[in-house]
Amino acid sequence: MKLTDKVFELVEPTVNSLGYELYEVEYQKEFDNWVLTLYIDSPKGVSLDDCEIVSNAVDPILDEADPIEQAYYLSVSSLGIDRPLKIDKDFARNLGKMIDIKLYAAMNGKKELTGTLTEYDKDTFTIETKLGNITIERKKAALVRPHIDF
Repeated sequence: MKLTDKVFELVEPTVNSLGYELYEVEYQKEFDNWVLTLYIDSPKGVSLDDCEIVSNAVDPILDEADPIEQAYYLSVSSLGIDRPLKIDKDFARNLGKMIDIKLYAAMNGKKELTGTLTEYDKDTFTIETKLGNITIERKKAALVRPHIDF
């Protein structure tokens, strides 16, 4: 089992009991330090205080289980409004919403597309545009993000 999956299993019940959804766990090296990041969400949004509440609740669980051998920093974060769509949960959360896509290679002469996400599966997603529906293979998308109008 991957380390991030193990951490997810360890802390998800506690995060849920506090009224949040544990969305994703990342473990990566940032500069010279290892950082364990828990991404949380809530119907009312996530504030800095919410992140602190979750961090204080899961820290003792992680200390006791000790799933990570080396020293690391624990970070708890909200998803953010411009979080890239990577996993099925991201696509599900954005169904019916406008998204921006950057492709590795041009499709019909374009490397950037915008449309309404209408469906997805494990390999593809479909957007509705002014020119009709376009189905894109996930592996051909360099970046998929929610569309934000300023």
